[in-house]
Amino acid sequence: MSPTTATSTASTTTPADDARTSGEDPRRSDAVSRILSRHGAAGPGSAQGTGTGTGTGTPAPAEPGAFDGDQLDLAERQALRRVGGLGSHSSELQDVTEVEYRQLRLERVVLAGLWTSASVEEAEASLRELAALAETAGSAVLDGVLQRRPTPDPATFLGSGKAGELKGIVAATEADTVVCDGELSPSQRRGLEDIVGVKVIDRTALILDIFAQHAKSKEGKAQVELAQLEYLLPRLRGWGESMSRQAGGRVAAGAGIGSRGPGETKIELDRRRIRTRMARLRRQIREMAPARETKRSRRLAGGVPAVAIAGYTNAGKSSLLNRLTGAGVLVEDALFATLDPAVRRARTPDGRAYVLADTVGFVRHLPTQLVEAFRSTLEEVGGADLVLHVVDASDVDPEGQVSAVRTVLADVGALDVPELVVLNKCDAASPEAVARLRSALPGAVVVSARTGEGLEALLEVVAERLPRPDVDVDVVVPYTRGDLVSRVHGTGEVLAQEHTGVGTHLVARVGEHLAAELQGAAV
Repeated sequence: MSPTTATSTASTTTPADDARTSGEDPRRSDAVSRILSRHGAAGPGSAQGTGTGTGTGTPAPAEPGAFDGDQLDLAERQALRRVGGLGSHSSELQDVTEVEYRQLRLERVVLAGLWTSASVEEAEASLRELAALAETAGSAVLDGVLQRRPTPDPATFLGSGKAGELKGIVAATEADTVVCDGELSPSQRRGLEDIVGVKVIDRTALILDIFAQHAKSKEGKAQVELAQLEYLLPRLRGWGESMSRQAGGRVAAGAGIGSRGPGETKIELDRRRIRTRMARLRRQIREMAPARETKRSRRLAGGVPAVAIAGYTNAGKSSLLNRLTGAGVLVEDALFATLDPAVRRARTPDGRAYVLADTVGFVRHLPTQLVEAFRSTLEEVGGADLVLHVVDASDVDPEGQVSAVRTVLADVGALDVPELVVLNKCDAASPEAVARLRSALPGAVVVSARTGEGLEALLEVVAERLPRPDVDVDVVVPYTRGDLVSRVHGTGEVLAQEHTGVGTHLVARVGEHLAAELQGAAV
């Protein structure tokens, strides 16, 4: 595939015909063409818009449902999005040595992926997800290349021939960024930048940029900054004065002879400052942990079960939380739309109270920096009584999503928590796909958070799976302790109740902590 025919809209020949002419595997060209057609790729020199819903760039987001609330956060986010077609390529690099110290400003993007030992379908799914990530970050995907090779090239990620082809595509499309579907070493990124002449980032940097845009809480911002610094630290590189030494001793004061020798280079000083900042962030995150522990201990003392919603990003977790509790959290058809966890109170059909917590979404090859930074948040899943594992039944590879989520849950020690698989978006999935998933995932519940289909069945299964109170009590609670009576009705099972002259006679089944409080207050 030559550079002049690489862009799908710039040539009358099909990618498959061009691939056969050049001897390239046509399946790679077909995969790239399918990805670009779904993400609105445009030819050279065309104006690219993002978020306009015109077929170029990110499609217009679906309208939120009545159960999603006012969605003020979504309106604020959409108001800050970029407008394409302004003709400015301010982020194009003239000197690529400045790339580490510049803010990622993705506007016109070309994708680069490798097809290694996996099937072409898996390589296509990974590259399609990379296109969606790039659009979520605020860019327009123009073109892409997919190369088959057993391992990445240690110098340039792609082979030398494919890297040269990528350079032609970048020039033809006037792209300002290349996004590679993998984690690049510093030498690989520098080598590829030297060839293509524009900024090169990898999948990890792209995900970190999305997290930085979407984090809103103090803890979320601290966790994202820590992950970014961990990613940046080994990728710092110096040039010019950055490699010169700072004088020490009396030389620093202009005394000349008698110094202690050369001091730190500027790049060493930068590394030390980054390590100092990382230590401060870790301390701040640790100091935020007691607040979560206090809330969790109060729920345990009150006998309130906890249900955690986990799943792949954009599987519909926030929509499900809104539908079940009316939480009104942000809902958007984008990857990693919500990062900060939301906890809401809910009730089972038989009246028992429980808390429902929405967690950060997962993705294939989730950066290890993010897993470590968000470990304190993800460990909330490990403390739950039940995990609702939400799966997008309409996705092309839902089984891959399930595997990716369970891998991350295993990393944070939450794989032993009882799991209930929820096949969401059944209104958009084919009946054959739903049947296949129900066969592969026994016990899964099929729902649609958008239409409300299957939610009653889901609530019934949740009520069955939640732990039930296991201590029988027969007490008379004084009228001055009406709070205990209320908690029995909220978290326990009331078998009989009678109002007597000295208090409320209760025969109930409650949790261990509440039973001890009832015995202590009984008359």
